[in-house]
Amino acid sequence: MRNSIIAGTGSYVPDNIVSNDDLSKIMDTNDEWISSRTGIKNRCISIEENTSDLAYEAGLKAIKNAGMTAEDIDLIIVSTITPDMQMPSVSCMVQKKLGAVNASAFDVSAACSGFIYAVDIADSMIRCGRHNNVLVIGAEVLSKSVNWSDRSTAVLFGDGAGAAVLKADDNKKGILYALTAAEGDKGQYLEMEEKPVISPFSNNKGTNINKFITMDGKQVLRFSTRVIVDAVKEVLEKTDESIDDIAYIIPHQANYRIIDYAAHKLNVDCSKFYLNIRDYGNTSSASIAIALDEAFRKNKVKKGDKVILVGFGGGLTYGAILVEI
Repeated sequence: MRNSIIAGTGSYVPDNIVSNDDLSKIMDTNDEWISSRTGIKNRCISIEENTSDLAYEAGLKAIKNAGMTAEDIDLIIVSTITPDMQMPSVSCMVQKKLGAVNASAFDVSAACSGFIYAVDIADSMIRCGRHNNVLVIGAEVLSKSVNWSDRSTAVLFGDGAGAAVLKADDNKKGILYALTAAEGDKGQYLEMEEKPVISPFSNNKGTNINKFITMDGKQVLRFSTRVIVDAVKEVLEKTDESIDDIAYIIPHQANYRIIDYAAHKLNVDCSKFYLNIRDYGNTSSASIAIALDEAFRKNKVKKGDKVILVGFGGGLTYGAILVEI
């Protein structure tokens, strides 16, 4: 049976580390306020690198760790809500930088669930025989979309990219189950505006655009704490797996409180969840991919382990994937 396995991972973050104490110098906040509410201590903030630069570096590492060359990749999928520009896509820019001349390329936009959505698409492409080696990247430079005068959101986000190469395999199990879902009726709780409809034929003559991230924290927290538990339970039920058989749950790194709540509801210790939010903050599309790569590099996961990846966020969207490493 043709399956897709994770052949290699990679990640990249800017060198510029911004601590909670650094933020306290530019806004009314402090380390205790941020860390007690979110679990975040530091985040990496780009100085000049854009999303395609971070995506390229992460993708390059994933390809190398998969034992491949850029020419082996036949599809590139990038998940991002902070592209360099509307066109060309980040995926096409990455294709150019990598020299992946044999790859088709497109972007997806599902915010914090984006890496899950992209992996699900890649898995489907491989299973149906359309592609053999797919590079999936989650990449964001959220710092360019953050309102740095709004401490309720500015303290949460960081920049970074994570990547995985999915490869066709007839023997190993790899991805065992995937689900994606959306509740678009709640989309207004987490927004980032784009260009309004303005033309010589439109009645809209305004030019002011709020391109910053805005969030109703209470509503997003309510959504996230519900769907992370529901998604994990569905994965386990659909695959007849016990949570005891899962080596790690690697979640979107949004807020420590969400993970702590989910662990309680799932009746497991919080250590079951792989967390690195302390060092990176919320990197949206990139967060699960960065955490997955870090887990590999630190030998937290090994061959044969079963891992659940679970994302939730803007859209509002969510999803989860069970993969055997």
